[in-house]
Amino acid sequence: NPPDHTRLRSLVNKAFTPTMVSEMRQHIQDITDGLLDKVESKGEMDLIADFCFVLPVTVIAEMLGIPPQDMDKFKGWSHSLTEALEPTVGAPTLLKAAQANKELIGYLKPLVESRRKNPQSDLISALVKAEEEGNKLSEIELMANLVLLLVAGHETTVNLIGNGMLALMRNPEQMALLQSQPELIDSAVDEFLRYDSPVQLIRRSAGSALDLGGQQIQEDDTILLLPGSANHDPTHFTDPDKLDITRKDNKYLSFGAGIHHCLGSALAKLEGKIAIQTVMRRMPNIKLKTTSLEYRKPFAL
Repeated sequence: NPPDHTRLRSLVNKAFTPTMVSEMRQHIQDITDGLLDKVESKGEMDLIADFCFVLPVTVIAEMLGIPPQDMDKFKGWSHSLTEALEPTVGAPTLLKAAQANKELIGYLKPLVESRRKNPQSDLISALVKAEEEGNKLSEIELMANLVLLLVAGHETTVNLIGNGMLALMRNPEQMALLQSQPELIDSAVDEFLRYDSPVQLIRRSAGSALDLGGQQIQEDDTILLLPGSANHDPTHFTDPDKLDITRKDNKYLSFGAGIHHCLGSALAKLEGKIAIQTVMRRMPNIKLKTTSLEYRKPFAL
């Protein structure tokens, strides 16, 4: 929370402003087309492994200044770290997450040292400069925020694109509507975020004592919140279990709220819009190869 949150967020925020994100539009489009070029002739793809994962991890790696060819390493580290977000976590999972964190920091440290000697126009260089100025960022904060940006910068967007495509393929009338009216992509992505939230559980500490639905919560109590459930609240949304890409006044909570609202929401939405709209245009007859789908075991993401 403030003042540390204000200081840290202001350092990173400049890279994720709507203007900065908008300037990345063509590059994201080029990456998207390149990925689809690779699979189009095969007639099938693993939507997550071939597309949904590769697009956002490539974008965030480039923003930070990390070689995209190392993305498979990030995938393993990232999964191990996010498994520790579950509400009940055993010692083996925590030890695995700690080891992944150690390995990821070990990977990032040489990159940080390289930017100290030879700054580039990337986010690692900008954060290293802030750390060297002393009063803005400590070395521990630098490493922690690089880990956060790398993991959060792709994990949730993978799920936004995957869940959005799945929702369309399971609701062909909505897919046909989006194909006939591509201008609906803005409200469609908002609806995908509401309908099947990439983040299903967030952990928070109560800032003060409160009574919530008859439940007494004390200051500093740990609370587990379910945005996926909130996004289907029938007192707030009409027909909450229905996918409606034309939905108006869609006040979902998938990016959180208040001062901790997701820093990368504009980037995630742009990647989602470009990815889904391009698949709709280039592969209009796309459909599920199997209806037997396996969700990731940890349900937080």
